[in-house]
Amino acid sequence: MREQDLFDKLRKIERLYAGATTHGEKEAAAEAIARIKRRLGEAAKVDHPIEYKFTLVDGWSRKLFIALLRRYSLKPYRRARQRRNTVMVKVPRSFVEETLWPEFIELSDVLQAYLDEVTQRVISQGIHADEGEEEIVAEDFLG
Repeated sequence: MREQDLFDKLRKIERLYAGATTHGEKEAAAEAIARIKRRLGEAAKVDHPIEYKFTLVDGWSRKLFIALLRRYSLKPYRRARQRRNTVMVKVPRSFVEETLWPEFIELSDVLQAYLDEVTQRVISQGIHADEGEEEIVAEDFLG
């Protein structure tokens, strides 16, 4: 996958969660973000923001999640003594369940596939081309 293909997939996911309905809207990424921000503002009026604690498994996921929060003008934070993989945010539950978390999961899957592909290519070309798994041996063979 080329980087441009990755960017195209990410924009496509963004448009999906923004609820774009016409071809013109699908081309307007800025309008998609504005639409999601409006939805977030409407949700906050009905479904008051609550504090969420997200624990993300790796640095890539954490960076992606924080970027997504900031895109929607949400303010990620963590308390003193919380681990670096913890991200706190105040946001309406409906926004988390209907938009934020599903979009994050989809974006994360696409990014992870891209990073896996790049990692495999770099290892194969730069270190060793054998892509096979390690051998599994019987317990008595080791002793």
